[in-house]
This record gives sequence, C-alpha cells and structure tokens, in this order.
Amino acid sequence: MTTANTLKTVFLLALLTALFIFFGRMIGGPSGMVVALMFALLMNFISYWFSDSIALKMSGAQEVSPAEAPDLHRMVEQLAGYARMPKPRVYVIQSDTPNAFATGRDPAHGAVAVTTGIARLLSPDALAGVIAHELAHIRNRDTLIATVVATMAGAITMLAHMAQWALMFGGFARHGDEEEGGGLANIVGGLLLVILAPIAAMLIQMAISRAREFQADAIGARIVGNPLPLADALERLEAGVRMRPADVNPATAHLYIVNPLHGGISGLFSTHPSTAERVQRLRDMALRPSAYGMGS
Repeated sequence: MTTANTLKTVFLLALLTALFIFFGRMIGGPSGMVVALMFALLMNFISYWFSDSIALKMSGAQEVSPAEAPDLHRMVEQLAGYARMPKPRVYVIQSDTPNAFATGRDPAHGAVAVTTGIARLLSPDALAGVIAHELAHIRNRDTLIATVVATMAGAITMLAHMAQWALMFGGFARHGDEEEGGGLANIVGGLLLVILAPIAAMLIQMAISRAREFQADAIGARIVGNPLPLADALERLEAGVRMRPADVNPATAHLYIVNPLHGGISGLFSTHPSTAERVQRLRDMALRPSAYGMGS
C-alpha cells in the first residue's frame, strides 16, 4: 500500500508540473513556461512538506490541547495505542456539520480533525469508530496522497482564475500572433481552460481510489474490535451532512470520512463509495468475527 501511494504521489506531482508548464505556455508563451516551471517546482515542494498544514487551514481546523478536549485526546491516544502508531495531533473544526478527516505525510506527522457537530451527534463508541477509520488512513499513509491532491486541486482552480485575467487583458492572444490564426486559437484554448480546469481539479481528486475508504473502514473496525459502531456512525453522518450541509472547499472534500458535497457535478465525481455500500460491508464483517480483532 505504501509503495502504491508513493508511486501515485510521484505521478501526481509530475502531472502538476506538466499542467503548470502547459498553462504557462498558453498564458505567457516561452517566458511563461519558465515561470510556470519554477512555480511548479515550488508547488511540488509545498505539496509534499506542507500540504497537511494547508488542508487544515483550508478547513478552518484549530489544534486543541488535552486540557481543552480531554475526552477526545484520551480516545485518540487509546486508539492510537491499539493501532500501534504514534498519537496524532488533534484538531477541532467549528461546524455544525458532523464530519472528520485525517492528514499528515506519515504516522509521525499525523493529525485528526473532527467537527464540533460530530461530537454532539455520535455516541462515544460510534465516534471511536470514526477516529479509528482516520487512524487507519494515517497508518496506511493514505493521508499524504490525499493532501497532495487537495493542494493540486486548489492550484488548478487558481490557474483557471489566472486564465480569466489573461483573457481579459489579451494574454493568450499576444504570444500567438506570431502565426496566422494563432491568437484566436489561444483565446479558444484559454476559454476551454477556464471552463475545464475546475472539472480537471475534481477528476484529479478521483485519483484517490474509492477502495481506500473500504480498506480504512475495515482496518478501523479491527482497531476498535467491532465494525458495528462505525457502520452506525456512517449512517448518522450521511444523514447529518444532508441535514446540515457545510460550506466546504471542494479541494478538501475528499479528505472527509463522509463526502460533504452532494448533488450536481460534485456528487457525480465523488471520491467516496456510497455510504450504503460501506455500511453493508461493515455489517457483513460483523457476521464474521474472525475477520476482525482488537488492535489487529
């Protein structure tokens, strides 16, 4: 799993570099390519080392101390012990929408973030199932590729905004005037960029395999020793998200345990499998006690 995620990370960072160079050429010609390459290298560095901090900041998460959230810290510490991994940092998001996510490039730099709404909605056992699911993502190093994708999605959206300004001031036409019809072709290309870049951002988020959610559900169930609390939590979270939709940045939507975006194109390109299917798999696990065990 770690090797597969490493290969995905390298591929996505290379793709980010290629996209920046291509868009730089469209916007600024040869000089734009050079600037874009330098910016892409900077983004690669930031994506690897700081994407977790960016994701936490974009979600409005605030780190809490054991004194501020003793029960939550105690639960995270206990479950991290069951999972045989370092205790991650603990964050809280001030939101009525019940949800949670994990981030961090490796288990030594992990972080778990929960909304204030989830603590009010779920029982302690169900919340433990959610935390265990997030710890599974950290242990599998899913969180690195997830946060890199979040940074990429934000960068591509930024490129679309840059393209809008370039179109307004003729940036696409100037460097294409060298050849007959080049200016018009670049303007058309710029329009396509503005329209398609946000969709490309969502497609790149789909590089996060839906299979990783099933795997994290299964491992989370093993950490707590029972798949039913997580199954109950997922059903409640799905209903809670629909009742109290959140104002979530689409670039970070795939990080959450339950997709915070529903309907429209965001629902079509969801990185999450259906909650009903996840719940059914967990209930099927409950019928096979040998499939899970405390701390396995």
